Amino acid sequence: MDFKQIKSDEQQYMMHSYGRFDVALVEGKGAVAKDIDGKEYIDFTSGIGVNSLGFCDDGWVKAVCGQASKLQHISNLYYSPVQTELSKKLCGLTGMDKVFLCNSGAEANECAIKIARKYSFDKYGKGKNKILTLVNSFHGRTVTTLAATGQETFHNFFFPFTEGFVYAEANNINDFKAHIDENVCAVLVELIQGEGGVMPLEPEFVKEISNICAEKDILLMVDEVQTGVARTGKFLCCENYGIKPNIVTLAKGLAGGLPIGACLCDKALADVFAPGTHGTTFGGNPIACAAALEVLSRVSTDEFLCDVRKKGKYIIEKLSEFPNVKGTRSIGMMIGIITEKDNAKEIAAKCAEKGLLVLTAKNLLRLLPPLTITREETDRGLEILKSVMEE
Repeated sequence: MDFKQIKSDEQQYMMHSYGRFDVALVEGKGAVAKDIDGKEYIDFTSGIGVNSLGFCDDGWVKAVCGQASKLQHISNLYYSPVQTELSKKLCGLTGMDKVFLCNSGAEANECAIKIARKYSFDKYGKGKNKILTLVNSFHGRTVTTLAATGQETFHNFFFPFTEGFVYAEANNINDFKAHIDENVCAVLVELIQGEGGVMPLEPEFVKEISNICAEKDILLMVDEVQTGVARTGKFLCCENYGIKPNIVTLAKGLAGGLPIGACLCDKALADVFAPGTHGTTFGGNPIACAAALEVLSRVSTDEFLCDVRKKGKYIIEKLSEFPNVKGTRSIGMMIGIITEKDNAKEIAAKCAEKGLLVLTAKNLLRLLPPLTITREETDRGLEILKSVMEE
């Protein structure tokens, strides 16, 4: 099968939900992928922050294959040693008390929303159920997580959306306070608005909303679907801000390429769910859990986290010398590039033609390289990006 046939079949048989580059990838190793014709690509996307250890890392492959040869699925009606081992590891790394394992970031955020509303119902009764999120946020593509997303462009077509969400301006504490009333039970934020354009929240703003939540018994929930699991040079991005949320959600890079999500909560929320109030068929799948354990064993060490920060700094320093770079926004290896010509989508397409995979977010270029990317792979990718920026 050649590329032309693959593209034709995709257009004939798949719903047109994605705008794809003219690239059909078939294999990869580290931060290098190959297409159906054998052409190589340096990957600065890691599958939108998913392949945290790059393509087909030896340890990851061994963990996945080892579990697949033993047990692939059992349902959550039975105890799973690999599932409980992962849960224990996650709680230890995050300082949280309990975890619910699911399949994606949207599911993890749905779980967080349900915990917040049930906690409030159990404690205060009906009425206190509003959740405050931020303008320009993104929390998923289900009907409820779209409602939680603070971007009007997403609030279309799929009416009626789930009720009970209000939106405050990011980094505007007065606007935030204006939206707090007796019916707000929780606040849900991304500390870096990834899909919103790689926009880190200001530390002072985050500290103040954390204090307000604590004072008013409002749950603070941090969506770390893209920022978590070492992406910012700390295991959790909230460590960079010095706060301790009541709920943290994870997904993307957690299992290094397999579907998984996690909603973690503190002691006060540990017993909100009882059997029957929430569930999932595939969540906590043994193979995904084995993959996640391998990822966590690698990315959670001080040495690895320090290396992520160094790699991010190196990329930013190199980008500062590039033409058509107006500025950058980043924490760790979550990087946004503001272009002088405001032509990010055009640049991304040309990079793909030349053998580099990059992302966009709003009008920015967005880089989410594998956390294990080597200096040689980084330099190869940056050289291609520079050549495109010079055109």
